[in-house]
Amino acid sequence: MANWNDPNMAASGFGAGANAMDQAVDAGLRSYMLSVYNYMGSGVLLTGIVAMLAYNSGFTASLIGSPLMWVVMLAPLAFVLVLSFGINKLSTGAAQALFWVYAAVMGLSMSTIFLAFTASSIATTFFATAAAFLGLSLYGYTTKKDLSGFGTFLIMGVVGILVAMLINFFLQSSALAMAISVIGVLLFAGLTAYDTQKIKSMYFYVRGTDFVGKSVVMGALTLYLDFVNMFTFLLNLLGSRD
Repeated sequence: MANWNDPNMAASGFGAGANAMDQAVDAGLRSYMLSVYNYMGSGVLLTGIVAMLAYNSGFTASLIGSPLMWVVMLAPLAFVLVLSFGINKLSTGAAQALFWVYAAVMGLSMSTIFLAFTASSIATTFFATAAAFLGLSLYGYTTKKDLSGFGTFLIMGVVGILVAMLINFFLQSSALAMAISVIGVLLFAGLTAYDTQKIKSMYFYVRGTDFVGKSVVMGALTLYLDFVNMFTFLLNLLGSRD
């Protein structure tokens, strides 16, 4: 029978077991976050490919002035709502499929930027956004500071931006549009760090459960939205009009 009072066992056996457990958790977290980034990056890539194909084929130009344009513009929102509110009822495979379809439909919606901005400014802004996203997400992943206190402020800011955009749809004020873009970039920059930390924390709640796969999809969707919105607002600031 094992002697639980043996100091050698306490120093080596239990300590080694705890260390091995910590290493397993770290490896699991890295694998989890890598899956999130892989899905997110693949989604952005799919969106870009679909956007370019739609523009080069003439499909985007044919949308202008047609009722189908509103369908293409609003369809991504429907997918986000289904994923966000129906994730518990969806299987992991269904959630993954919806994510890929969403990324493709988002590509159709975003193809209109090629009608408004030069290709070179789109590419420049994309790489600038990618660099900023990587830095901000790395900060959110590594920082010991709790960013949860910023969450409510950032989300309220996004709601305010949406209201301002709706108002400016009727006002068509260039000054307000500029202010919206500047604030939008700052808000989604903050959300990138905040969401990364939240996704990292989520791993400790879902590891070892059947929800891991769906959590990866939702984490990828969250970071995808942060990236796309930051890119869009930054493009409005830096992009050269075609």
